[in-house]
Amino acid sequence: MKQKMRVLIADNQARARQGMKALLGAWYQVDEFREAANGADAVQLAKEFKPDLILMDGRMPKMNGLEATRLIKAGWPAIKIIVLSMYPEIKDEALLVGADSFVSKSDSPEKLRETLIKVIGDREVNKEEKTV
Repeated sequence: MKQKMRVLIADNQARARQGMKALLGAWYQVDEFREAANGADAVQLAKEFKPDLILMDGRMPKMNGLEATRLIKAGWPAIKIIVLSMYPEIKDEALLVGADSFVSKSDSPEKLRETLIKVIGDREVNKEEKTV
C-alpha cells in the first residue's frame, strides 16, 4: 500500500488552490488537504498541520511565499516545499530560501508531476494517467 500524505496548498487565488487539489488528488493518495490564502497563514498551518508537502505560491499578500518558505524550512526542515509562480525570475531566490524545487505556473502538468516525483518520491496511486 502506498503511503498517504498530507498536503498544504498556499495560493491567494481560490481557483488555483482548487485546481492543485484536483490535480494532486488524481495523482496521489492524499490523506488530507489544507489551504492557505497567504504566507502568514501558510506558516501557521505548517506549524499546526505538519504537512508532508506544501505547494507554495511565490507571491501572496500579508507575507509572500518566499518569506513563508524560509520560515517553514527554518522551523520544520523535513516539510517538502515546491514554489509555484508565474514569475520565473524568482526561481533562484526560492531555492536560496530553502524550497525543494520551483515550477513555473506556465509549465505543463507533466512538469509538475515530474517535479513532485523528484521531491516526494513515487507515491502514486496508479501508474495510469488520470484526467482532471
